[in-house]
Amino acid sequence: MLNRILPLYSWDNGAFVMIVLFGLVIIGLVGAVMLMASGAKNKKD
Repeated sequence: MLNRILPLYSWDNGAFVMIVLFGLVIIGLVGAVMLMASGAKNKKD
C-alpha cells in the first residue's frame, strides 16, 4: 500500500521536459508583456 502512495509522479514519462517547456513559455510571456509595456511608454508622438 505504501508503494502506491509514495510515488506521486514519475520522472520517466516526460515530467521534467514538461516543466522546462512550461518555464520557457512563462518566460516568453513575461518577456512579451515587458516588451509591450516598454514600447507603449516610448511613443509620445
